[in-house]
Amino acid sequence: MEIKRIGVVGAGTMGHGIAQAAAQAGFDTLMCDVNDEFVGAGLDRIRGNLEKGVELGKVTAEDRDDALGRIATTTDLGELAAAADLVIEAVPESLELKQATFETIESRCSPDAVLATNTSSLSVGVLAAALADPGRLVGMHFFNPVHVMRLIEIVRHEGTRTEVVDLAVGVGERMGKTPIVVNDVPGFATSRLGVVLGLEAMRMLEQGVASVEDIDTAMELGYRHPMGPLKLTDLVGLDVRLAIARYLHEELESEAFRPPEILERMVDEGRLGQKAGRGFYEW
Repeated sequence: MEIKRIGVVGAGTMGHGIAQAAAQAGFDTLMCDVNDEFVGAGLDRIRGNLEKGVELGKVTAEDRDDALGRIATTTDLGELAAAADLVIEAVPESLELKQATFETIESRCSPDAVLATNTSSLSVGVLAAALADPGRLVGMHFFNPVHVMRLIEIVRHEGTRTEVVDLAVGVGERMGKTPIVVNDVPGFATSRLGVVLGLEAMRMLEQGVASVEDIDTAMELGYRHPMGPLKLTDLVGLDVRLAIARYLHEELESEAFRPPEILERMVDEGRLGQKAGRGFYEW
């Protein structure tokens, strides 16, 4: 199947980035969210990213204008589903919300449309089980910020058709990403490794091993990580990390994923990271 138009459900932290990557790769792109305010905010962030790219010499003014010209927006999920060859869901990490979203999408989309979820931890197979055609659902896990990060994790559940996996890999490559293909296990490959590192960094902070800055510097300079685990947690969102940690702790029955007290407390205090202006760092 040839993918000409990609629909992105969600214009937030991940959704707007996926829409930008799709448009820059030459796909006609339709981005949807629940109201005009959210859609407008997502579009503003895309414009800002592209403008910064022009300033840095990484994007030409012509490419910026072409990408923006390929992006349309809507608040009607049914409209998006009916128009897209590939629908990528990027709504918050709630199983019930994602299932309800896919139920609406499948009721309106073409029988040949491919469906993808950007979930970073939830079971793709469980999401697929609620579909009439579970074989057309695949995980396409992007990384934040999407327009910068080159990795995409393609997640296949037991019933995902081979051609659907191949199509997702091809779309990722056209977006300039390097795909890895993993099976549908809790946390996949990246979240399982990344979350456990972040949680251990929090425990070290609780125990007074070192400061926030020094823990991050240890990984940045000692292991050549582009960003330390605590700063990355701020970027992802402490509430998001907490939800994933709880899920992995329950599913894997491993104490390595038990959320540290400091994470629970900071989320309760509204210290959610960059999006709240305050997390492990002041933003």
